[in-house]
Amino acid sequence: MSLDSDAPRFRVRPPANWINDPNGPFRWGDRYHLFYQHNPHAPVHADVHWGHASSQDLARWQHHPIALTPTPGGPDEAGCWSGCVVDDDGVPTAVYTGVDHHHTGLGTICLARAADPGDPALTEWKPLPEPVVPGPPPGLDVVMFRDPFVFRHVGRRWALVGAGHADGTPSVLLYDCDDLADWRFAGVLLDGDDPVAVDAFGDQAVGWECPQALVTQGGDWVLVVSLWDGDPSATGYLTGRLGPSPEHGLRFTARTGGPLDHGRDFYAPALLQEPERALMWGWSWESREPGEAERAGWAGVLTAPRVVDVHTDGSLRILPAPELDTLRAPEPFVTEPCVGTRLPDAYDLTVTARTVTTVRLGEGLALRIDPETGALTVRRAGRPAPVEVRVARGAELNVRVLVDGSLYEVFADDRAVVTERVYRGPGDAPRLTVTGADATVAAWELVGPTLN
Repeated sequence: MSLDSDAPRFRVRPPANWINDPNGPFRWGDRYHLFYQHNPHAPVHADVHWGHASSQDLARWQHHPIALTPTPGGPDEAGCWSGCVVDDDGVPTAVYTGVDHHHTGLGTICLARAADPGDPALTEWKPLPEPVVPGPPPGLDVVMFRDPFVFRHVGRRWALVGAGHADGTPSVLLYDCDDLADWRFAGVLLDGDDPVAVDAFGDQAVGWECPQALVTQGGDWVLVVSLWDGDPSATGYLTGRLGPSPEHGLRFTARTGGPLDHGRDFYAPALLQEPERALMWGWSWESREPGEAERAGWAGVLTAPRVVDVHTDGSLRILPAPELDTLRAPEPFVTEPCVGTRLPDAYDLTVTARTVTTVRLGEGLALRIDPETGALTVRRAGRPAPVEVRVARGAELNVRVLVDGSLYEVFADDRAVVTERVYRGPGDAPRLTVTGADATVAAWELVGPTLN
């Protein structure tokens, strides 16, 4: 794995070459498994396989052999694209988008089963020779069809599939797949004409990719979509209720929604529903020139795992997984506001601001925190417009910044996240400056085993 200062060392990425969407986060035995789209041959978006890593603690990850490889002459010969992994009667089963060489934006839904469910590493997978869904349902003007996500509701198994229609309307299609070998189209769960979706997302998408859903302990449902406008654009969420539909199987009634991540370098999140919580990973793409990534020999990284929930007002609650605290050095290298403290390549910074506070993370990124107005402004070098986030006003505003090489994840209280990529110039030695009349600061270097 590259040792350059921009290369993340603690987040999931392959030793070299390309990574994009996280796929199929899955708990099997005492390990978390996380798959991802991967080109093993070059740091460019082509020749899509499924890479594979696992962890016992969400902080330290181990690489495994490639899980899914395109099958010559098969339904996935042009790529094993996004999907999920489920427990099918004791057999871990990947449900994913297969693309052949004749596709025109329409995928098929394919299955692959773990060859040895008793293997805790789940190193071998066997794809089924035929797709379980050969394409979109007849009678719909679907021009984009991909990214199955399987979940359970009221004792039955269902699936979401991302779609876009010929008139430019995005949607989420619903399937009844209680038997994974027998899928039945159950209607359009939600589309871009829904008034709550219009208010949350506007008209910035012609397709919704990677639709995923989770249910909170309070019974609220969260629907997550990636907004496709001909290229990856942004991500959004809707909260609401999932109930029976007289016409189809289920109906999602949206309550509110908004951006899932306010940054410019986050896409295609994947969810893992656990009994007591839900976790989310996203893909952070490179915001440098493709030639720079090719020279570096790697491109892309997955974010830190995030815990997702819903506030009483229906807005999203989102925080770093608490397991990430175990990566902190025993003692912080900063314990108070400072000027010019040298920053390591990877660190975990917390700032509690009670008045307007500025935080400069080298020359690449600067934050302005204003608790009185509930505003966080993120300015990134080379970008003319800052990212501005509004959260609840209060006596203080808590900001946590997770930095791993070029990956910056900024959490404002538990209500907003900004993911950005910041690269160093030759000889850069970034320094931390925190100024404010009343701020509490602590920062830890990230230590311990890197991904191996």
